[in-house]
Amino acid sequence: MISLALAQRLQRAGLRWQPRSGDSFTIPGDAFEGQSFAISELTVEVHSYPGGQVLGFNGTTEWALDSVAVEDTLWLPREDQLRELLGQTFVALTRDDASYEVHVVDAVTGEDDAFSAASPVDAYAHALLALLEQADAAG
Repeated sequence: MISLALAQRLQRAGLRWQPRSGDSFTIPGDAFEGQSFAISELTVEVHSYPGGQVLGFNGTTEWALDSVAVEDTLWLPREDQLRELLGQTFVALTRDDASYEVHVVDAVTGEDDAFSAASPVDAYAHALLALLEQADAAG
């Protein structure tokens, strides 16, 4: 699973989440520290209202929590979701003895950029973070 710090950086860089079945998220703050949740039509559903989206905890007896606004959550994207978000900039995922490396094509220079991390999901997250920051800098 993606590191919490990288998920937070992606959110701050502008990555927006459209919740769907199978997605994982956490609720920042001490009450749920270290806990992650998964959206499933059987237990947690996305409800859309005129005032925004909420995540409904249906049939969950363990928690005294009915719903939480999407804005109050932190998406924990999976490796495949991050790769999809990289789109055509993604070139390859490689591995050496110590780390994984995601190779992307720099949209500005056309050159190959590489982003390393201990896990594939974090390597993808670093690459996407760079892409989002580059887009933000471009205006």
